[in-house]
Amino acid sequence: MTTLRLKGGRIYDPANGVDGEVRDLCVRDGRIVDLPAAEPVDREYDLSGMVVMAGGIDLHTHIGGGKVNLARMLLPEDHRAARPPENPLELASSGCCTPGTLATGYRYAEMGYTAAFEPAMAFSNARHAHLEMGDTPILDHGAYVMLGNEELFLRMLAEGEDFERVRDYVGWAINATRAMGVKVVNPGGISAFKFNQRKLDVDQDHDHWRITPRQVVQTLSRAVYELGVPHPLHIHASNLGVPGNVASTLATMDALEGLPGHLTHIQFHAYGTEGPRKFSSAARAIAEAVNARPNVSIDVGQIIFGQTVTASGDTMRQHANAELGSPRKWIGADIECDAGCGVVPFRYREQSYVNALQWAIGLELFLLVDDPWRVVLTTDHPNGGPFTSYPHLIRLLMDKSFRDEQLARLHPDVAAQAELREIRRELSLYEIAIMTRAAPARLLGLTDRGQLGVGAAADIAVYREETDREAMFTTPEYVFKDGTLVARRGRLEAVPVGGVHYVEPEFDRSIEAKLARYSQAHLAFDYRHAAIGRDELCACGNGGALLPCPLHGRGGRRA
Repeated sequence: MTTLRLKGGRIYDPANGVDGEVRDLCVRDGRIVDLPAAEPVDREYDLSGMVVMAGGIDLHTHIGGGKVNLARMLLPEDHRAARPPENPLELASSGCCTPGTLATGYRYAEMGYTAAFEPAMAFSNARHAHLEMGDTPILDHGAYVMLGNEELFLRMLAEGEDFERVRDYVGWAINATRAMGVKVVNPGGISAFKFNQRKLDVDQDHDHWRITPRQVVQTLSRAVYELGVPHPLHIHASNLGVPGNVASTLATMDALEGLPGHLTHIQFHAYGTEGPRKFSSAARAIAEAVNARPNVSIDVGQIIFGQTVTASGDTMRQHANAELGSPRKWIGADIECDAGCGVVPFRYREQSYVNALQWAIGLELFLLVDDPWRVVLTTDHPNGGPFTSYPHLIRLLMDKSFRDEQLARLHPDVAAQAELREIRRELSLYEIAIMTRAAPARLLGLTDRGQLGVGAAADIAVYREETDREAMFTTPEYVFKDGTLVARRGRLEAVPVGGVHYVEPEFDRSIEAKLARYSQAHLAFDYRHAAIGRDELCACGNGGALLPCPLHGRGGRRA
């Protein structure tokens, strides 16, 4: 039984209303406990002058699955420059835009993050995704299964199947893939692309199935809610990257009809058509819509200048963007009757009007949304930029003078016209703790993570206070995972195996007969072999802890 006392740190714990209180934090056997000041401990750490937060939680980061491996293979030049690690605890792993699984865990932990969630797990690729996440050290992890474009789901909608049967199918898919939630990518659009359709707006018919994205969003959001899944439907809306897509983003919010919904990488869906270039910021309209809809949460997908690689299930939009690839190469894939995949390398440039405006739009969204509990810090790694740029992004949000310096370096039209110039808000450490810890935990239903209350998992990041917030958040003084010191001043101290989060909603198992008939008639694999059992999940997770998440009790049907 190991007991620690972290003494005299300044604690930011928004989940418990703690805003900069100086006090001790005690840990016993991987959990936070309340100990008398005089009680002896095994190890004491003096945190005077330091900031203490829960371990960071990345709610949306592409770290496992087929498309991530394709992204790694497409940019071998991103991996060649790596030097062999000097730390004997590190195995060789490299990459910046899309690091290998090992480097992903190392770099996140060194930055103070202790959990990360893969947002686009294809049903037919679920085992692979879990194996890759299990190969990612230190981090707890989970994934959202992609639904809303597979043929069976669209067929059920088109044929007017009872909602309860569709809900059972969604519940089965979550259970079979051991998912943490449901993601919909370009609702119906990946399927429409396979029928040679090049655009599908929210109320536009799919050329073959004659259903609309609005129907897809309404059906999935209701199913997820009634199944009791804590995380709202995770929505990659229609028309990603298209000028004027603000209209479809607002229509998608309305399609929820008051049910919870999380709109992801919303920066890529916040574009207007004002001005001579017919490309403008719609950040204020999006922020006002979010502010007015308490059922809606977002993550931003901030772009960061430099080289990266975009990897998405949205084959329709990746095909359209392929000619913009830098370097000029790309991959497109059709995943049977399930999903799609597109990988396009990209370099964001400061002197590009479009890229500079995208950068400004993301920051405007962060700063214009009133409630930090409903906006999560992401770059949509690696699509907007690598997750290792989070400390830089935090400084941009906390330091207006630094933000203005960066804005002045950009394309002159953006620098002169962006509303960002007039926004004076600077986020506080308390708000950063919400956006990077407490809010993701709440949105995922992780009641014992993202917080520092008694009984919580001892996932803790300790930062030495610095005026340069980028330096401060780049190299924490200490990082603890479940009470084990895993990093100190940017150097790994231990490499434990992370756990896997998932949910187990109830559903009527008679849906399995329909799934079996469909797979026998149309698919190369058998649905009976698709489900991942607990023992297999443990093996995929490299022996890490299984962490089933409680449902919120809104419904679901018993087996």
